[in-house]
Amino acid sequence: MSVNYGSKRIVVGAHYGTRDWLAQRVTAALMALFTMLLLAQVIFSKGAIGYDQWAGIFSAQWMKLLTFCVIIALAYHVWVGMRDIWMDYVTSRVWLRLTLQVATIVWLVACAGWAIQVLWRF
Repeated sequence: MSVNYGSKRIVVGAHYGTRDWLAQRVTAALMALFTMLLLAQVIFSKGAIGYDQWAGIFSAQWMKLLTFCVIIALAYHVWVGMRDIWMDYVTSRVWLRLTLQVATIVWLVACAGWAIQVLWRF
């Protein structure tokens, strides 16, 4: 007799994928709010928009932190979407799907690292 530890994962039914759907909507809403905040800062700024004004917008620590949170939300949003694409359309070769998923994770982590470098100038 086998012993089951933990709850059994149900992969079919009415609620499968609800968490991913909700995560994409929440991250999209966060990115939309950030875009509106950024547009408001640009619209209500004085004079022509140049490097100095862009650097001024992102010079405050709270803006750097908010921007990084949005980049993390974007990375998660992309991960959920790309993972679903790989699972839905790369079905015949498991090794290819795994390779694509690992490559996606590596790319997203590299982009997040680059964002840290750009925001905090390491």
